Amino acid sequence: MRGLIFSLRRFSVHDGDGIRTAVFMMGCPLRCVWCHNPEGTSFEPLLSFNRDKCDACGKCFSACGKYLSACEKCLSVCEKIIDGQKKIPAVYSIGRDNCVRCFKCADACAKGALSRVGYWADTEEIIEIVLRDRRYYKNGGGVTLTGGEPMSQFEFTRSILASCRREGINTAIETCGHAPRAGYEKILPLVDTFLYDVKESDPERHKRFTGEDGSLITDNLKFLCESGARVILRCPIIPGLNDRESHREYIAQLQKKFRVVRADFLPYHAMGAVKAERLGLAPQKVFSF
Repeated sequence: MRGLIFSLRRFSVHDGDGIRTAVFMMGCPLRCVWCHNPEGTSFEPLLSFNRDKCDACGKCFSACGKYLSACEKCLSVCEKIIDGQKKIPAVYSIGRDNCVRCFKCADACAKGALSRVGYWADTEEIIEIVLRDRRYYKNGGGVTLTGGEPMSQFEFTRSILASCRREGINTAIETCGHAPRAGYEKILPLVDTFLYDVKESDPERHKRFTGEDGSLITDNLKFLCESGARVILRCPIIPGLNDRESHREYIAQLQKKFRVVRADFLPYHAMGAVKAERLGLAPQKVFSF
């Protein structure tokens, strides 16, 4: 079983209990305006461009070969001064509409100005890494599937969870909750902890901020809790959007009603806006207190 991931972070201490191996999957049904991992929203690999790292070597322009004509259209140039001398060409911008995502320009870029985000991996590759890290999984540590939204690649997610279960590895999944109920029913016996996102309490605001009204998310949370799942709420607090007393009270009510383990309030940071710009995605507004 193969799936598309954009990162595999070893020795993670922020994605569940203990020390964990976090697998970041691509693809998400929501479009949160504050998304911290915008690279995880795509269902296909992306080309990232960090203009500050370009040293005007020009290798990206000659790397394409078969797609050279396309690259001439998608890599805009400018003069760049290095050590007092002008070097041409330096990449100025990416014409995303013309880019065919062959990624040969990224392969040729030694400085990392151009880079591929997202690669295919299979269950066996991931489990091999997990087993090497096994000795560090103390105090409830293990594997966390996150993203993006792991339920967007359901069969791949279930394959990893089942393999971890056979090996006796603790499992967690971070989910936005916007996925078919049947999927949660199938993975329920394979998951030790659900890290469940609660983004907004008001349906109208939820739809404005994420693209969906949140009703399916609430229904799935109720199902998991009534089924005896171990649930930790993950609640991003965004200045000017959901940093309201009424929203915090709603989270407290959820915690009491469904008897979740705890609710973690996650502070906002603007890293997502920088990443979205480099990936050519819709620009994010930067929120400040």
